[in-house]
Amino acid sequence: MKIACYGVRANEVESFKKYNKYDYVLTLIEELLTHDNIETAKGHDAVLLRGNCVADEKNLGIMKDYGIKLVFTRTVGVDHIDLAAAKKFGQIIARVPGYSPNSVAELAFTLGLTLLRNVQYTANQTAKGDFRVTPQMFSREARNCTVGIIGTGRIGIEEAKMYKGMGARVIGYDIYQSEPAKEVLEFVETQDELLQQSDIVSLHVPYIAGENDQMINSEFISKLNDKAIIVNTARGQLQDNEAIVQAIKDNQLYGFAADVLPNEGEVFFKEFSDISEIPDKSVQEMLHLYPKVILTPHVGSNTDEALKNMIEISFDNFNEYLTHGLLTNEVTL
Repeated sequence: MKIACYGVRANEVESFKKYNKYDYVLTLIEELLTHDNIETAKGHDAVLLRGNCVADEKNLGIMKDYGIKLVFTRTVGVDHIDLAAAKKFGQIIARVPGYSPNSVAELAFTLGLTLLRNVQYTANQTAKGDFRVTPQMFSREARNCTVGIIGTGRIGIEEAKMYKGMGARVIGYDIYQSEPAKEVLEFVETQDELLQQSDIVSLHVPYIAGENDQMINSEFISKLNDKAIIVNTARGQLQDNEAIVQAIKDNQLYGFAADVLPNEGEVFFKEFSDISEIPDKSVQEMLHLYPKVILTPHVGSNTDEALKNMIEISFDNFNEYLTHGLLTNEVTL
């Protein structure tokens, strides 16, 4: 069984070898799958993708010609795979339904506190040799804040526990109010209620095209107090960058942090010699608003435990199909 694994960072190589308990023949490719490197899939029986790999109709068609039937991803989301094309070509798609919820929750929590305590601004000042205490360094304490979690699944619950441990009031909004979530937060009936009461809003909802595109927009922001902070570690399509930039400039929003971006494949995992070279102008504007705006390059799941989960479950997916001809984690259109 020969598998081409894409987007394998240098620090991940040893983990791929360590957790290869089925002794697959692995080709570990650091680059994400693109139209330019699709030929690297030739000679393999399967591929293992990560987010932002290009598995559109063109690449899937080429893979079909190469005899590749198994197109698996080590991510929860599958928006980088054209499911309709895969169905047409008779290809099997599988995903990892979940991995360490703590990994993303920790990052969301860290970003929220960083903005609340003005850590980036303060550290930047001292890094320049300026040790004066300025008004910008004054902050609220988390225990005196209300934190609103939109999307109270496993990740949202873990983040709620972290804020709860600091003494913050934690409220949540979700169409499904689970019992585990009720143990750590107080549900409100509408999203508007949550926005009106929250000092920090953290999103952990899936992106559903046509339903919640750019939900973090000017109307969303207008329902917050002007000292509020928004953290998005879910999906970039949930945010309207232009509206966020304008709200920061107009002092309608205290801070914004994201580990995701709309069309992030154009920006993430690339190095630009100057901000002006970034193809998305709204991202350029966001970076100019640092440290009021903090962006990280989709590293929420970039932890030891999450990586272990991703690799082990992916390899189990291959084994289940090869052994039993079925897939618990199959994704169908």
